[in-house]
Amino acid sequence: MRLAKWMLLAWLFCFVGFSFFTSPALAQTAPIELKYSIFFPGTAPQTVVATEWGKEIEKRTGGKVKVTMFPGGTLTPAPQCYDGVVKGISDIGMSVLAYTRGKFPLTEVADLPLGIKSGLVATKVLNAYYKKFKPKEMDGAEFMYLHGHGPGILHTKTAVNKLEDLKGMKIRSTGLAAKIVGALGGTPVAMGMGDTYDALSRGVVEGSLAPYEALKTWKWGEVVKFTTEDYGASYSTAFFVVMNKDKWNSLPADVKKIIEQVNEEWIVKQGANWDEVDKAGRDYALSLGNKIISLSKEENARWAKAVHPLLEDYVNNMKAKGLPGEEALKFYQEELNKMQ
Repeated sequence: MRLAKWMLLAWLFCFVGFSFFTSPALAQTAPIELKYSIFFPGTAPQTVVATEWGKEIEKRTGGKVKVTMFPGGTLTPAPQCYDGVVKGISDIGMSVLAYTRGKFPLTEVADLPLGIKSGLVATKVLNAYYKKFKPKEMDGAEFMYLHGHGPGILHTKTAVNKLEDLKGMKIRSTGLAAKIVGALGGTPVAMGMGDTYDALSRGVVEGSLAPYEALKTWKWGEVVKFTTEDYGASYSTAFFVVMNKDKWNSLPADVKKIIEQVNEEWIVKQGANWDEVDKAGRDYALSLGNKIISLSKEENARWAKAVHPLLEDYVNNMKAKGLPGEEALKFYQEELNKMQ
């Protein structure tokens, strides 16, 4: 009996000891799972770059972190992406700030017609703005990085060589882009990207504002014949990559540091990607025989003058909200002048 008791005690001691020493090790091997919501389709270049961001973090953390992509808005639709991150539906999300217009008022400076000529430049300026102003409107989530598409310019079925040619033309546009069309004398028609090809094909609209990328990604090059490089009135759109605050705060310090390092690198990578897809869109349009119209310096100045009231409206609206819109706009313009 005595021997049996001692054997039982010895077995229990070994079992408890084994559990004590092995459980933490087993727990450490389980990766931190992060769900990433993105509205671009899985094959889109933007999704590919975002996926590479996750893979790079997995690699540098030695597998401590695993990022699972949910493309095509399958986890949260584009307009609900930011709130979905805040509420924890997804851990990470990429979408467009302007899809929840009014939620990020100061940062609407990024969407103004400031003569953007490059996605990389738009992205660099946007992140420089964020680091300088740290707007309270963005406190709901932990910002990884921001990025902006290449110049939003005019693509039409008939040639637009000067400002007068645009007068009265029905141009697909949404949000601030619709105001740009109106300021230039066109007639804005609100419409989603997915409906635009058919509308252009049937003549419901005569053109659209978008970066070159849309000519290939959305096949608009097949249904428009001209692109006007109206850089005097060109714009970009601000995209965000954010993480849920609680999820971020729960991460180990070494993992946070790695993610912050990757974020800095992806500012350049994501911005350069926008320029690459724009080049592909431009080349695609030319391969179809489409014509590129480059405005003269004088004509571009006319377009810039036409949209200037939108800049003034932004400053006045921010002043009414008690926000430093004038400083944000001045900073943006100065940074663009340095980089372009």
